[in-house]
Amino acid sequence: MSTTFSNALSGLNASALAIDVVSGNLANLNTYGYKSNTVSFQDLINQSLGSNSGVGSTSVGGSTIAQTTRSFSQGSIQSTGQAFDAAVQGNGFFVVRAASGQQGFTRAGNFKVDASGHLLTSGGQFVQGWSTLSGTLNASGGVSDITLPIGGLRQPSQTTAISASANLNANAAVGSPDATFSSPIPVIDAQGNTHTVTITYTKTAADNWSYTVTIPSADVLNPSGTGTASTITQGTLTFDGNGHLTSPLATSGPVQLQITGLANGATDMNVNWNIFDGGGVASLTQYAQASANLGSTQNGTPSGQLTNMSIGTNGEVLAHYSNGDAIPVAQLALASILNPDSMQDLGDNTFGVTSATSLPAIGLPGTGSRGQISGGALESSTVDIAKEFTNLLIYERGYQANSKVITTEDDILQQTVALKR
Repeated sequence: MSTTFSNALSGLNASALAIDVVSGNLANLNTYGYKSNTVSFQDLINQSLGSNSGVGSTSVGGSTIAQTTRSFSQGSIQSTGQAFDAAVQGNGFFVVRAASGQQGFTRAGNFKVDASGHLLTSGGQFVQGWSTLSGTLNASGGVSDITLPIGGLRQPSQTTAISASANLNANAAVGSPDATFSSPIPVIDAQGNTHTVTITYTKTAADNWSYTVTIPSADVLNPSGTGTASTITQGTLTFDGNGHLTSPLATSGPVQLQITGLANGATDMNVNWNIFDGGGVASLTQYAQASANLGSTQNGTPSGQLTNMSIGTNGEVLAHYSNGDAIPVAQLALASILNPDSMQDLGDNTFGVTSATSLPAIGLPGTGSRGQISGGALESSTVDIAKEFTNLLIYERGYQANSKVITTEDDILQQTVALKR
């Protein structure tokens, strides 16, 4: 009789533990990056009934939970628009460090930044990767706590190259107002000040134009030329009968613009005017259309204040400045673990390696067997509410059945005791 009680009791314990697992899954239905648990039952042989030879014998016993397995399947990715949210698509874990120094791994990417600029998990652990405050990001070394800038200015970048795309009117008569056309282009000096460089085209003959590049006389200490514009350089342009530029040639290289003696004391500027793009196609044409500027570029930027930060493509942390610059200041690391189900739960949706865990391969997202990182998004829990409710009913019925065995066995014992009377 005691065997029956033991079997039923083991069934009660196993069912109760299974219900605990289901309740834990349901409690984390909305926990970002959570991976659901499943249970596996196993029988316990308490007694063998029948002949000793085993022929026709019957083994009776209870049950227990053989193991609890965590499913590391991919959860759905939800866009949040939050600056420091990140989701892993594919294989891999974010690498974190607890205050005690213990390394951990998590799929939850709802990060935050503290007053010192440290990137932290929601539980206060330090997110690992590579960071820089100098503008150069080196992801070849070991990972460390990611530290982000929390203020300051972005130094200006002096203009070193310009381009101007324009069409010059092939039908313009020499000496007429249509025979003169200008392309103003802003440039930035080393102090972040803006100056306007103007390219003035003047038709001198059929298919021939001259150009003069000027800067306002007030911007330089010793202006060349007269009037309000100081001449930087001059030259000629020649087009063929198809309106294509034939001189200068692409092999001649860019036109050198030397701007010296700036009145504000900024460093002298050496600017390349690129008339041809990287494929050797000229940015200037001469067609029978009114002269028009089609676009211009310059590679300088003024100084800017830090406005915000965000996690961008594949885990790159970008600092956004008021001048329009978006500078990478950190890179999140990912760890690939071949047998993640062997890891131990450290709490706060974080896992740690055990002696059975393969060595984590830490590196850049998208390399090796590591997945990608999506910024401004989070991975949902893998808990399937319909499946969990079904399991809950099954485990509840198992618990009820085992409790019924105990009450039935109790009735049998009472009847047996009553036989003595």
